[in-house]
Amino acid sequence: MSHQIIDCLGVVLAGGLSSRMGQDKAQLSRLTNANNPATKSATSMLDFSKQLLSDAGIKNIVVSGNNHQIPDRVPQSGPVGGIYSVLAHYPEQLQPKSLLILPVDLPLMTAEDLAKLRLKGELSHKATFFSDRQKQAHHIPLYLPNNAFLQLFLAQAFQRENFIASGKNKNKNGPSVRAMLAQVPHQAITSPNNQVLFNTNTPQQWQQAQTQF
Repeated sequence: MSHQIIDCLGVVLAGGLSSRMGQDKAQLSRLTNANNPATKSATSMLDFSKQLLSDAGIKNIVVSGNNHQIPDRVPQSGPVGGIYSVLAHYPEQLQPKSLLILPVDLPLMTAEDLAKLRLKGELSHKATFFSDRQKQAHHIPLYLPNNAFLQLFLAQAFQRENFIASGKNKNKNGPSVRAMLAQVPHQAITSPNNQVLFNTNTPQQWQQAQTQF
């Protein structure tokens, strides 16, 4: 682990159960340059997601999920549980100043859009996410400053989660990203292209996305 504070840490969220897809979404094979046989190649959605963050200018990237670099500290606690686990992975004095968070199921996302999201977030010091042209919010991808508001929310949420986990936890979904954002300064920016926000949770959605590669 680096002993230097990271300005912006890239986080790929790959901890979901992929139950609707029927196979691990992180390992789905994404064709690149599908229309050009000479340069056509396949890459996993996990590698594609890491490359997107790298191409968006992120130097330090981690993968959150039980089969990956940073396992969940609280089982089945959703995306916010992944964020909590990533930050808890770093000593308090070395925590990254911000996170650029990307789920592993956005095959049409672009590095340019991620770089724009980060820039808008850094300029405003606010959690920043996309809304589509219908003004519907898409809370992830997310630029997330690691500030006192976030720390307070996570401490309260996961103190309760850990308490519940030690007993019988009937609802193992953890707090929602929406609930987290309600407690931190945030803004939505309009996505220039709704297509990049298309996420693939089912085989049908994956097939639909493949026609766009």
